Amino acid sequence: MRISIIGAGGWGTAIAKLLSENGHDVLLWIREMELFQEVIRYRTNSIYLPGVQIPDAVKPITDISEALCNTELVILAVPSNYMRSIVRQISAYVPDNIRLLSLAKGIEEETAKRMSTLILEELNSSTNEDRLAVLSGPNHAEEVGRMIPSATVVSSRSNEFMSVLQKAIMCGYFRVYSNPDIVGVEICGATKNVMALAAGMSDGLGFGDNTKATLITRGLAEMTRLGLALGANPLTFMGLAGMGDLVATCFSRHSRNRMFGERIAKGESLTQIEESTPMIAEGVRTARALKLMSAQLNIELPITNIVYGVLYEGKSVRSCVKELMNRDPREENPLNYKA
Repeated sequence: MRISIIGAGGWGTAIAKLLSENGHDVLLWIREMELFQEVIRYRTNSIYLPGVQIPDAVKPITDISEALCNTELVILAVPSNYMRSIVRQISAYVPDNIRLLSLAKGIEEETAKRMSTLILEELNSSTNEDRLAVLSGPNHAEEVGRMIPSATVVSSRSNEFMSVLQKAIMCGYFRVYSNPDIVGVEICGATKNVMALAAGMSDGLGFGDNTKATLITRGLAEMTRLGLALGANPLTFMGLAGMGDLVATCFSRHSRNRMFGERIAKGESLTQIEESTPMIAEGVRTARALKLMSAQLNIELPITNIVYGVLYEGKSVRSCVKELMNRDPREENPLNYKA
């Protein structure tokens, strides 16, 4: 296939490498001229994916219209807060028959909309939903780029499209499962980042395994309740996109969200952290979107609320821990919206 990847962050670069090694004709659109020159000259991406060699077959490109010329599949590998503007930019160059795959794990901050929803809005309000898919799972780019075995989930309304993606992406170190629950897969990918911020805060305070296990388990219940309210399949949250990605993001040394949470708990401000790294922690903006969504749906999201309180209301992490632990006794039931 001829595949155009929009975005040369760590994940976009790792997927470009994988697809090229699978024999596809891969174009990688790069926004930053300095990074473009590095990829051309050294075949590396030292900013977002250091230590990984980019195959010569991957063609870096800066002209977005040229990157989309005669392509068969467009992969959107951009952070969620840039997704709407990027799709708006490419919409004039994407014919109605071209399929798209979103790799973003977030929710639009201002509208609380999922990525698939806003992509379809920007392309054409009447566009065929079957042309769109999302990919999510425990897939740190640092490991996929180094061919360390992992698995993922592709989700679309079209079974045929999911099958095409499985065949195109799957290889000896990257297994691809299908799941038609696009709502659930997207909610998993977005909400687990907020839970990872909380897990990082726990690490920053020096808490132990009991605390993190509690956060992960109750975080999964919180994610599932939200998904159910939006019509998702609860089993999706038990799979790779849900529990799998949640565990990886809450424990991994590669997790930007976990690292942000840890640094906040140790006393750094959000501004200080963001200015110190080019990496984006999706959970920071997603926490605000989830706060809006919980109000719209009248669903209690206690872990999300404490993360939001720390990030945007100036609350201390320790005071939020007390607030969370001193809530009224509840039944352990992830299907209870008020749990």
